[in-house]
Amino acid sequence: MQLLSVNLGRLEAVEYTDAPSGGTGIDKRPADGAVRVTAPGEKGVGGSGLAGDEVCDLRHHGGNDQAVYAFAREDLDAWERTLGRPLGNGGFGENLTTAGLDVSGAKIGERWRVGPELLLEVTSSRIPCRTFQGHVGEKAWVKRFTQQGAPGAYLRVIEPGEIRGGDAIEIVHRPDHEVTVAFQFRAVTTEKHLLPRLLAAGDALHPEAIRAALKYAEKYGS
Repeated sequence: MQLLSVNLGRLEAVEYTDAPSGGTGIDKRPADGAVRVTAPGEKGVGGSGLAGDEVCDLRHHGGNDQAVYAFAREDLDAWERTLGRPLGNGGFGENLTTAGLDVSGAKIGERWRVGPELLLEVTSSRIPCRTFQGHVGEKAWVKRFTQQGAPGAYLRVIEPGEIRGGDAIEIVHRPDHEVTVAFQFRAVTTEKHLLPRLLAAGDALHPEAIRAALKYAEKYGS
């Protein structure tokens, strides 16, 4: 399991976002050299966990529980075949492009050692939005991406560190529950009846997903 590239985005003004900044940092490109990764702070205040990576809409992105976004190169390759065009590392706005790692099959609370220092913990799936659709430039993209069911993972920083393309990735902890990133994604998008089962992931789960699960369980039962 390997980190192919560390990808950073810069503010770019676009017409397809309603961010207060008027732009997006979703168009990420591989960085040269090492990148420092730390916990950025609470959502709404902290942005990306990666030094030099701009988060342009703090209402929906960034913060400790979405400090890093990872996507598998294998899934990018599958989309290349579907879309009939190349997708570079960082092409889906991911900070980490991985190889040999089932990112969407990771369990909430799973911990990855990336390089010698950085320790990350899986918190949730990515939820596709209009900015993502505008960036990719495909019709009905949100629906298509949702149906594919391989959303990639958000992670929080447990131990900060420097990383670079080529670093090894090691799974150092895998919880004993059923809640994978893909399972959580289905629960919050197309299969709401699964929401109460997300609570098996405990405090490792993104707080917004915990609230959604509790609200559903209160209204409909578990």
